[in-house]
Amino acid sequence: MWITPEEVLLANALWVSERANPYFILQRRKGHGRGGGITGLLVGTLDVVLDSSARVAPYRILHQTGESQIFWNIACGSSRKEITEHWEWLEANLLQTLSIFDNDDDITTFVKGKIQGIIAEDNKSGKAQEDEDPGKFREAELKMRKLFGMPEEEKLVNYYPCSYWKGRVPRQGWIYLSINHLCFYSFLLGKEVSLVIQWTDVTQLDKNATLVFPESIRVSTRDTEHFFSMFLNINETFKLMEQLANIAMRQLLDNESFAADRSLPKPCKTLKNVSTLKRDLDARAKNERYRMLFRLTQDERLDGHTDCTLWTPFAKMHVVGQMFVSNNYICFASREEDLCQLIIPLREVSIVEKADSSSVLPSPLSISTKNKMTFLFANLKDRDFLVQRISDFLQRTPDRPCGLNVQSENPSPSTPPSLPPSPPVLGAGELPQNKHYSPSLPTAKQGLLRIYQQDVPEELGPKVTREKMKEESWNIHFFEFGRGVCMYRTSKTRELVLNGIPESLRGELWLLFSGAQNEMATHPGYYGSLVEQAMGKCTLATEEIERDLHRSMPEHHAFQNEMGIAALRRVLTAYAYRNPGIGYCQAMNIVTSVLLLYCTEEEAFWLLVSLCERMLPDYYNTRVVGALVDQGVFEELTRECLPLLYEHMQELGVISTISLSWFLTLFLSVMPFDSAVLLVDCFFYEGIKVIFQVSLAVLHANMDQLLSCSDEGEAMTILGRYLDNVVNKQTVSPPIPHLHALLTSGNNPPPEIDAFELIKSSYEKFGSLRADVIEQMRFKQRLKVIQSLEDTAKRSVVRAIMTESAFSIEELEELYVLFKAKHIMSCYWGSSSTAAERHDPSLPYLEQYRIDCGQFVQLFSALAPWSCGLHTNTLASRLFRLLDQNKDSLINFKEFVTGLSGMYHGDMTEKLKLLYKLHLPPALCPEEAESALEATQFFTDDDAPQGEELKEAGDTSTAGDTDEKKEEKPKDYKYYLRMWAKEHEPKKESIKDLPRMNQEQFIEMCKTLYNMFSEHHMEQELYHGIATVASLLLRIGEVGKKFTNNGSKKSEPQPPATDEILQPEREDSSGDGGSGQSLVCKALAEAQLETPPPTAPSSDEDAKDDTSVSSYSMVSAGSLQCEDIAEDTVLIGCLNAVGGDGADRRRCSAPDADWSITFEQVLASFLTESSLVDYFENKHDIQSKITACKLLRAVERQTSTSSDHDFSLSTH
Repeated sequence: MWITPEEVLLANALWVSERANPYFILQRRKGHGRGGGITGLLVGTLDVVLDSSARVAPYRILHQTGESQIFWNIACGSSRKEITEHWEWLEANLLQTLSIFDNDDDITTFVKGKIQGIIAEDNKSGKAQEDEDPGKFREAELKMRKLFGMPEEEKLVNYYPCSYWKGRVPRQGWIYLSINHLCFYSFLLGKEVSLVIQWTDVTQLDKNATLVFPESIRVSTRDTEHFFSMFLNINETFKLMEQLANIAMRQLLDNESFAADRSLPKPCKTLKNVSTLKRDLDARAKNERYRMLFRLTQDERLDGHTDCTLWTPFAKMHVVGQMFVSNNYICFASREEDLCQLIIPLREVSIVEKADSSSVLPSPLSISTKNKMTFLFANLKDRDFLVQRISDFLQRTPDRPCGLNVQSENPSPSTPPSLPPSPPVLGAGELPQNKHYSPSLPTAKQGLLRIYQQDVPEELGPKVTREKMKEESWNIHFFEFGRGVCMYRTSKTRELVLNGIPESLRGELWLLFSGAQNEMATHPGYYGSLVEQAMGKCTLATEEIERDLHRSMPEHHAFQNEMGIAALRRVLTAYAYRNPGIGYCQAMNIVTSVLLLYCTEEEAFWLLVSLCERMLPDYYNTRVVGALVDQGVFEELTRECLPLLYEHMQELGVISTISLSWFLTLFLSVMPFDSAVLLVDCFFYEGIKVIFQVSLAVLHANMDQLLSCSDEGEAMTILGRYLDNVVNKQTVSPPIPHLHALLTSGNNPPPEIDAFELIKSSYEKFGSLRADVIEQMRFKQRLKVIQSLEDTAKRSVVRAIMTESAFSIEELEELYVLFKAKHIMSCYWGSSSTAAERHDPSLPYLEQYRIDCGQFVQLFSALAPWSCGLHTNTLASRLFRLLDQNKDSLINFKEFVTGLSGMYHGDMTEKLKLLYKLHLPPALCPEEAESALEATQFFTDDDAPQGEELKEAGDTSTAGDTDEKKEEKPKDYKYYLRMWAKEHEPKKESIKDLPRMNQEQFIEMCKTLYNMFSEHHMEQELYHGIATVASLLLRIGEVGKKFTNNGSKKSEPQPPATDEILQPEREDSSGDGGSGQSLVCKALAEAQLETPPPTAPSSDEDAKDDTSVSSYSMVSAGSLQCEDIAEDTVLIGCLNAVGGDGADRRRCSAPDADWSITFEQVLASFLTESSLVDYFENKHDIQSKITACKLLRAVERQTSTSSDHDFSLSTH
């Protein structure tokens, strides 16, 4: 590539000149290419250690004039081809022009101007690409692909100089962080270090500083640990590693491959040496922090943020903080935590105007909302640009409050952008009637608690007075700080929440603090249309929902009748339909029932959306990963805050038992309802940190008793009793019996604990917990939990399959790792089917991961004991079709192991049966055997005359003996029981059930066997054996054909005929002095399997027949490459040319459709040859193949699509 001319003082230091003319010199870097000696080693080491541009540019072109000692570097290249193109351009376009100049300075000025002009022209044509991926970065990406054999699909995110500790010696080099791999390369004094780690294999990622490894990053996998240190910016590197590992864990969890963001805002300045993907990941991290801070939806993208001040009328002061602008919101967060937070939806904005600047209030900006609130921002650095961005977003925001939908009375006709995978919403014309949900329903207007409190007599007393005082406090707060989404949220708001939200305001404030109110406002009618679509459908989720409906707070009178149960059913079913990835999980019913007490159905639905998708991420998926992650975080917090108790609790194994139910139900299932709902108040305002704080406070309050416990049951009883007696003394609701309390009450009931005191205590002792620290801990635990779940899945699969396979547990585990790695690779390097089609988390572990034919071919080539040279891929494809019983072009691990197990652990009969099946449909595809299908059809029709006995045999095998068959009618249920038993015994397939093999299929099998025996140490004996068996079977087929043609009604004469043929043929073959190949060819000639004469075929079909029939001859003579066989080979085509009349040739231009053999005949014939028996009885060790396959996983990365790559074990 052309570069801006740079001055070079020492032209020959570390460089070798390869070409020269009066004005230019082409040089190659020492240590690159051939030779180099000790100087080359030193230069190579310097190039790795130093961050120089020459590191990735081994070629360059210098400009020099006359006797000047100053050189100008004008071009560099990573390959000889690239630099040669530049050199030839200079010779063709500049040499003649430069010879005209008299002054050397003029020549240099002209050359520099010309090169700069070329660069400017290139930048003009590809400016955007040049900005995003500068030349140096692209060179590094090319080097990464070359060093580690990565395909183009593998995108480099960033690269950093660092040291890799191999033993006690640091190796200075470069770490390359790509989307799917961590790679390291070092070349020091002739010693090369290369390392590749898949992010999906990482189990732990730590940044630590020890005496041995000063400020290093530790990357742990299941097998080993790797240490990297001496980073220029270790924090940036570690953050990027965390992001990439997180993406990999998400891929393992959801099977979602990484997709680059195509709609990133353009950078305000050119970012040097930063890839588009790095910008993408940085933007994602900022977006996640922004959404988490203000509880916004997943589709909200941060456009930018700036420092500013906000005038707070309640405090009469300017608060310093940051303003955030995104596509639907303007938000503010004070620099001092909890001082002030503000969320302004753009749908609520009516006026944005620039106020007059003054020394007291520089660059002010006023924003007014539709509910008459005005917000004054000041000290904005680039106010004009900010106003323009806000104006642009406002123009895209509809005027009506419904936000994304202009007509609020009709649901959106398409899926709203803010809703990740959700069903399409019906249009207005598609709602003829509301069968299941209507706005007139009582639960659509108010919460269940308010409906059922109408029947409760109002009790006057101090509790009611206190409740009214709370309501008044909140009303004063609303007056000072505003009400609704645009309310100022301050430390005063938190105090009111901690003192308890009054029941009349609970639903409204839950919606506000969770962010659910924004989603509900922007998607009117969505819930109603979703209910209409979801109700009436029968799925696994709906069955589980029906089972749990009456277990949801059965002690509460609101759920002891159909109204409450029906509302709960609608909300849960609608959410399961909206998010099939989660569907329904136990504990969702308990949480939703509490939401319905205080909210309408629609509000409860959006609160559930907020809980499942934002506030408790991954809690309610099939493996409750989020709850397990937070359980790990809780254990880590316990170790830090209560170290003595942690050690004892770990011995008892209590923490993991208790915390899951606490987190999944937000204490609602383990604490009296009136007390637990106070924790839910705090949770919606503060987030998950409240649950951690209260959990730690509960352990701390019971520390002495827990330390004296001797077993898990005793500890569980202590904690159960404590939680049962946490009471809310301020509630105005009638007492609700807590079922758990009945089980844990003893003779002396423990003292009551005030819920408000517990919450206050948790803030005093553990209130220092911060959300960002919890997120960091979550990341570490997520790596452990997901990898632990993967290990559990592996063990479950192995346990399920070990009884059906002869492989050892260790072998099955290693096979599973290879199989799963192949599946994951298909997800991020593309394949014929999508990732979603290959992975279904709802299936049992055994069937979750699947691979396609191309990937199976690779694994077969690497692991199968039957190597067939160039024919291996064909054989693997046939086995894939045989194993793919449901015809979805994908096979699971169980099917994969079944195929391998037959080849490794079956006896001779099993192996031959597998080989036999591989040459029959469906394994043999139509392209490989066109006439085979016709022959199969012929035999099906031809067997009909013989059918009575065959049918009787089939009926006998199905129904038992003939006596039972006669009594079939009165004993119908026995027939179905036998049929059911037969369906569940696929292994007991009789060799008599196998279909007959026609001549073309038999020839294909012979070709496979010849390829299998190639390069075997007993090659000649095996060739002779198969030649003898082939000729024998051809004669058996001929004899069988005569019986068929003579109209024989029964098939009993055939086995004697076989026996009669076996012995003479054996004698003939043993006494024959010719080669085995001659025998086969003679046998084929005797069977009149002749090719047409070498004249031009009359049609394409004739040509096709010619090719298919003569293929055996080609294999016989050409592909074996054995001298002794080749000398005696008799080609069928030659036989045809020598003898036979024209009529015979025409009649036998295709394989004989009447000819066929059975598997019993094949087996009996093979048993006559000891060499073949030894070959098929020989046991193979798969461990060596697995080891070789692991070594080849690096080679595997050289291909971009799995189907194009073929393993070769010959190098090992």
